[in-house]
Amino acid sequence: MMKKLILASLLLTTQLFAVVSHAALFDDKEARKKILEIEAIMQSQNQASQAALTDLKKGQQALEQRVLAIEAITKGQVLADMQNQNEVLKQEIARLKGELEVASHNIDATQQRQKDLYGDTDARLRKLESSAIPAATGQTPAAAEAAVATPSAPSKNTQEYQLLELANGLSKESKHKDAFNAYDKFLKDYPNSTLAPEAKYGLGYSQFALKNYKSAIATQQKLLDMHPDNPKVPDAMFNMANSQIQLGLVPNAKKTLRDLIAKFPNSEVTPTAQKRLKALEAIK
Repeated sequence: MMKKLILASLLLTTQLFAVVSHAALFDDKEARKKILEIEAIMQSQNQASQAALTDLKKGQQALEQRVLAIEAITKGQVLADMQNQNEVLKQEIARLKGELEVASHNIDATQQRQKDLYGDTDARLRKLESSAIPAATGQTPAAAEAAVATPSAPSKNTQEYQLLELANGLSKESKHKDAFNAYDKFLKDYPNSTLAPEAKYGLGYSQFALKNYKSAIATQQKLLDMHPDNPKVPDAMFNMANSQIQLGLVPNAKKTLRDLIAKFPNSEVTPTAQKRLKALEAIK
């Protein structure tokens, strides 16, 4: 439509120039009349052109509005999809977080039950043994007076005797690492000494104090195997039972205590061993 209007305008303009060019051939009145007619036609066509332009602008605006509406709908759908995905992810994260919290709680509860069990066991054992004699609680090794009573025992003035005394003194002062080194040196320097059984017990007790429970059990077992009739055997067995308890080997500890009570009913450590066995059997 616009193309037609433009062509018509050009045609009228050409006609106007033609009329002006040939005005000399007509009188002024007739020329003016023709010019007025052409101007009227051009004005009419201009108005039609303006109306057409107005319609085109309205059509363009309508198209732009439709495009914007479509874009809004599209963006809205994309945002909705993204929001849905975010909600799904949030729900999944919340679920995983809940499962993690439950798992952590179960682990903490299990660890706490274990601590409570060991704490309760230790407290009950200590309570039962509170009135026991010091020698029955896994005490430091006694001095070597009993050992030197034998005819072959070394004299108190010998380096052999003094080294064992040094080890015993360190153990009494709770210097267990130094005591361990002293007992170990004694057994290396004097492996066949009559004081060796006591040094082996002291070495095993130092290992127990240093929380080397497996090593303590092995050392005391050597004492039992090599010197089954030595007076330190009951103490060594009691120290073995204590090490087994620390390792959670309760059935082994019960057996060790039963053997101690059966083999050495008159030992000073036996009453405490009986109380400890009774406490272990009472724990479910």
